[in-house]
Amino acid sequence: MLDVCWRQVIRFAPALLVLLAACGPKPKMQPQDRHSFATPLEVRTKHLDLDLEVLFEQKILRGTATHTVVRTDEDAPLVLDTRDLTITKVETAESADKPFTPAKFEVAPKDPILGAALKIPLPSGATLVRVHYATSPAASGLQWLEPAQTSGKQKPFLYTQSQAIHARSWIPLQDSPGVRITYRARIRTPKDLIAVMSARSDFRLANPKEPPHGDYSFRLPQAIPSYLIALAVGEIEFRYLSSRSGVWAEPGVVERAAKELADTERMIQAAEKLFGPYAWYRYDILILPPSFPFGGMENPLMTFATPTILAGDKSLVSLIAHELAHSWSGNLVTNASWSDFWLNEGFTTYFERRILEEVYGPKRARMEAVLGRQSLVEELKTLPQKDQILHIDLSGRDPDEGATNVPYEKGALFLTALEGAVGRERFDAFLNAYFRRFSFESITTSQFRNFLNKNMPPTQVPVEEWLTMPGLPASAPKPVSDTFQGEPSLQWNTHQWLHFLRSFPPGIGAAKMAQLDRLYHFTRSTNYEILFEWLRMAVVNRYAAAYPKLEESLVAVGRRKYLKPIYEELAKTAEGMAMAKRIYEAARPGYHPITAATIDAILRK
Repeated sequence: MLDVCWRQVIRFAPALLVLLAACGPKPKMQPQDRHSFATPLEVRTKHLDLDLEVLFEQKILRGTATHTVVRTDEDAPLVLDTRDLTITKVETAESADKPFTPAKFEVAPKDPILGAALKIPLPSGATLVRVHYATSPAASGLQWLEPAQTSGKQKPFLYTQSQAIHARSWIPLQDSPGVRITYRARIRTPKDLIAVMSARSDFRLANPKEPPHGDYSFRLPQAIPSYLIALAVGEIEFRYLSSRSGVWAEPGVVERAAKELADTERMIQAAEKLFGPYAWYRYDILILPPSFPFGGMENPLMTFATPTILAGDKSLVSLIAHELAHSWSGNLVTNASWSDFWLNEGFTTYFERRILEEVYGPKRARMEAVLGRQSLVEELKTLPQKDQILHIDLSGRDPDEGATNVPYEKGALFLTALEGAVGRERFDAFLNAYFRRFSFESITTSQFRNFLNKNMPPTQVPVEEWLTMPGLPASAPKPVSDTFQGEPSLQWNTHQWLHFLRSFPPGIGAAKMAQLDRLYHFTRSTNYEILFEWLRMAVVNRYAAAYPKLEESLVAVGRRKYLKPIYEELAKTAEGMAMAKRIYEAARPGYHPITAATIDAILRK
């Protein structure tokens, strides 16, 4: 009966997805996450209310987090994750119409990876827990930018990055992808700055000339994992892309961003055609300052994106297709632990290329698939075997260490292999059933395997080898693209130039680099994908003519994907290490804490 109901919802009423998720059977509780102190099998947060003040001078958030909890064990405390938070007071109440009273609490000793557990004994009948706190200026999930670090150079900027376990650095909460919550928030800002979140906003867009009022409220009725809670505050403007999508960016960037992202609605429609209705009300995009450590972050209703995708020719908007795809694979169906990260990223990378195929054609999708496999194969050469496994063991490690090409590209190749084995029509039916079955749930690799075995006919695809063994199976798909053939041309797109650069052996030498630069002006490229591929080659081949641009770019851009390979190459020689440390001393204040932690580790070796 439930399956019949889902078919009607999918076909006729996307908005009912939220109601059905709330009213239907409760998802099974996952075992305790090894990257969280929380004990949700005993006491679990189901809703969070935030009331925060944004204090730019102190570089802190200060306010309260109020948890509505479900108590399976009446004698158990509420255990929350924190990292470098100052807890000043805790209160509890039996319900919203009852007064809060002070409660005891204990902050456990700090773990270097996980932070510190906040343990709160609960009085009988208590269902609300309010924590008064402030963040640290060095919170790992917050980046505070001075005006000089923004496009406009006039106003400061703040943004969050909660994935993987950084939400605990700015909110005391059960910071596990296996715990899904709804949330509301009140955010108080300086009156000349705008706040946006991964939630529906009460800020009126009908009159964009109305000055910001500095007091914003947000609500998200769909239950999400903690890593999808996001906040940004700055001098930003909005441009409509369609009735349900738009772009936010700094004033000097917003028009360029709106032009580059004009195909967003086409992408949404393509995704819905493939795997069912978009369930998140709106799909907006915030273009952040260039210090953002990732290409994009799939926060519900509000993708955060790097400005490095604004190439001027839409050649890098596959990132938007990727973050949009997360609205199904990741936000709707979520990995229950960070060892299951491939369930988010492998599905999304596969889905991204299906969207690109629908919007831009098969040639574009095949080019991206070829480049993706190339990147994976090169990275596999550098990874220990334990990190080449899809269902990775991250015990005792920061889950950020699992964010390699493996969950993305190896996961996508696995799904491509399954598609090839059963045919696209049958595989699409399987994926649609998968998204329906696990909507608004967090699941494990074991659950995926069981669902696959029950709903997919037997194939020759070595599923266990894909999931639990290092490297790639011998039968792994090898996408090809005839678009990469032929002589270089000024009409070539980004993907052709990347394939061209990657075709050279590592040690071509500085003289050959100079010849290529004279012909194609790579050092002056304004396309960041091409530029950083070239700058990495410049380091390998000691092409000194590119070093001024190298230094300029390492200081200006904080995207970890670009920086990590270059710093790794520099660190291989004494001369390069000296250059890296000199550049990093100037660049580090502008890097996000996540990027800084990555480069710190490279330069300490």
